[in-house]
Amino acid sequence: MLEQVKNTTEYIQRIIGDFEPEIGIILGTGLGGLVQEMEVKYELLYSMIPDFPIATVEFHTGKLIFGTLAGKNIVAMNGRFHYYEGYSMKEITFPVRVMKLLGIQKIIISNASGCLNPDYKKGDLMVIEDHINLQNDNPLRGRNYDSFGPRFPDMSRPYDLEMNSKAMAIAEQENIRIHSGVYVSVNGPNLETKAEYKFLRMIGADVVGMSTVPEVIVANHMQIPVFAISVITDEGFPEILKPVSLAEIVAIAQKAEPKMTTIIKKLIAVA
Repeated sequence: MLEQVKNTTEYIQRIIGDFEPEIGIILGTGLGGLVQEMEVKYELLYSMIPDFPIATVEFHTGKLIFGTLAGKNIVAMNGRFHYYEGYSMKEITFPVRVMKLLGIQKIIISNASGCLNPDYKKGDLMVIEDHINLQNDNPLRGRNYDSFGPRFPDMSRPYDLEMNSKAMAIAEQENIRIHSGVYVSVNGPNLETKAEYKFLRMIGADVVGMSTVPEVIVANHMQIPVFAISVITDEGFPEILKPVSLAEIVAIAQKAEPKMTTIIKKLIAVA
């Protein structure tokens, strides 16, 4: 893996030259609109990058985009990878390691999630303050490379407190409804049953999703400060649970996306 990460990084550097990204961004389902705010300098299809996985989920474009946003050099993943697609945890998190070697100093991650907390509603945003990992593998399993990080990385503060605080303040200034809570990550791709939604709420989660945590673990392993935000796209309340489709989830994510974009742009400006 070490050689693959280095080879991929060198390939990208030959294309982007002396452009060095300061902040990495991973965009979730239906949340690719942020790239429209960027002044794009380079776009690389995942399929053209050596050893890069290919995004297979609808609404995930599959491009690595380099440019500027709010005065900072950015590399954005427009399309992410999931365990349910059949990728290993190392493949899912491979881009995080590449972005670190490209020079990023911080990473911002977004996702679409289902609501467990009855105080939250569809279309709300939630800053992730902590997580519960229920996925049945770990991206750090196997050989550890000391040049990447320690064998047993600390996870007592997986999300950067300063960026979280700034994001909450920005939301308040912009009159954006937002929460701060706990994200639980599951394998997917099916949505949860009534009993599962009830269980996830009982163990302390506010929202549920199928991504983010693997990337956060690897970012912490490589000492990259993390900010993560969820767009709440459906409500998993057992008493009134209704069927939901991907089209509905994406529509709600896209409707809420401008609020998320505002927060991320202003956060980048002060990060």
